[in-house]
Amino acid sequence: MGGCCSHDVSIRGRVESEVDDGEYENDHSSTHVTYERDGSRVMLKGSSMFVSMNSQQGNKGVNQDAMTVWEDFTGEKHMVFCGVFDGHGPLGHKVSQYIRDKLPLKLSEAIKMSQHKACRFYDANDSESESFYDNDIYDDNNQTMSLAAWEGCFLKSFDEIDEHLAHEINIDTYCSGSTAVTVIKQGDQLIVGNLGDSRAVLCTRGDRNQLIPVQLTVDLKPDIPSEASRIMSCEGRIFAGEEELDVYRIWMPDDDCPGLAMSRAFGDFCLKDYGLISAPDVFYRKLTKQDQFVVLASDGVWDVLTNNEVINIVASAPRRSIAAKMLVKRAVRAWRYKYPSSKVDDCAAICLFVDDNPVLSQSQSNKNFSHGSHRNHSKNQFRRSKSTRNEDTETVDGKVGLELNQEWKGLGGLVRSNSISKLPRITKNMSKHQASKYYYKGS
Repeated sequence: MGGCCSHDVSIRGRVESEVDDGEYENDHSSTHVTYERDGSRVMLKGSSMFVSMNSQQGNKGVNQDAMTVWEDFTGEKHMVFCGVFDGHGPLGHKVSQYIRDKLPLKLSEAIKMSQHKACRFYDANDSESESFYDNDIYDDNNQTMSLAAWEGCFLKSFDEIDEHLAHEINIDTYCSGSTAVTVIKQGDQLIVGNLGDSRAVLCTRGDRNQLIPVQLTVDLKPDIPSEASRIMSCEGRIFAGEEELDVYRIWMPDDDCPGLAMSRAFGDFCLKDYGLISAPDVFYRKLTKQDQFVVLASDGVWDVLTNNEVINIVASAPRRSIAAKMLVKRAVRAWRYKYPSSKVDDCAAICLFVDDNPVLSQSQSNKNFSHGSHRNHSKNQFRRSKSTRNEDTETVDGKVGLELNQEWKGLGGLVRSNSISKLPRITKNMSKHQASKYYYKGS
C-alpha cells in the first residue's frame, strides 16, 4: 500500500493527508519527448507553457495507455490537439500507440480539406446567394468552422483510422482495441471527440470564484440505454460477470467473450458486427474568461478520483509543468488505498491550461472550492453534435441532449456513479424484444 502519499486521499467522505506537500517542489526529473511533424510540435511526454502530461504503468503488465499533444496543429499558430488513448486486450498497447501516431495526422488532413472546401465555396458565392454547404461549414460569422463541420472531420477520421487498423498486419486487433478522448483548442473554441470510457473534464470558476468541474464527455458504457439498444439490435449481449456485478460488458451472441466494458472503441473487430462502433461523440464549447483548464485522462484516474478531486489536485500544483504528474501519482495512491487487494490500473493524464493566469496554490484552491455551490453557470456555452442531439431533452450541467432518466448515470452528475440498473443475461432463448422490454422496465 505504501507508507507515504503526497496529497490528500478522499475515502468515504474523509480527507486523509499522508505526507508533506514538498515532494514535487524540486522535481525536475521529467523528460521531454518531442519532434516536429506536419508543421506541428508533437509531444509524447513532458510539458510546455500550457500543457502538462504524465503516464504511469499499473500492475497489470505493459502500460497500455498512450497520449500525445500537437501544438500548432494543422500548421495553425496556437491551435492545439490533445489525445489520451487507453488500450485493452492482448495487444492493446500497440493499438493505443497506433492511434496516437495516426489519428492526429488523419484529423489534421480532414480539417484542412474541410477548410479548403469551405473557402472555395464561400469565394464562389456572394453574400446574397450563399449555398447551404457554406452554412454547414461556417458558423454565423463565417469565420470559424461550424459544429457540423467539426463533427464531420472527427467522424471521417475515426472511421478511416479504424478501417486502416483492420488491415494492419502487424497488430492483431480481433480482441484488442483502444479508447480515445481528444480535444482541439482553436482560439476560444474547444472541440471534444470521445470514443469509449476515458473522460475530459473542464475546470471553470463560479460566481464566488470557486472551482467547478464540468464533465465534457459521456462515459460510453454498454449499460447506457441508447448504447444498449444499438448493441442488442445487432445481436450483441450485455451482462455483468459474477466477479464484477457492477461492470456491464459486451459479449458475442454465442460465446462468453470478449466481455468489453465499453460500447465504442477502435479495434475489437470480433464485436464490430454486434453493436460496437468507432464513431465518436463530438462536443463543442466556447471558452469564457472563467474557464481554467481541461483534464483528459484514462479510466485509471476516473475510477478512483471524482471530477472535483481531479480539478483540485491540478489547481493545487505549484507549477503547471508537474500538474499531470501530481494527478497521476494521486490516482495511483488512491488505487492502493481504496483497493489494496486489486491491481493498479495504468493511469495517463493531460492537463491543457486555457487561461493566462497561474493555477491556484493548494490552500487557496481548497479555500475557494469550499465556498459556494457546484452549479454549472456555463450551460449555454456547451453544445453536443447534432447527430446525437435531441432538441426536446433537458441540459445536465452543460451537457445538451442527455435525457435525465436515461443517460444521467453515464455522466454520474459531477462524479462517477457506481449505481447502475440491472441488465438481464441475454440468452438464445430470450428474444431481443424481450430483452429490450426487460431492460427498459428495470432502468
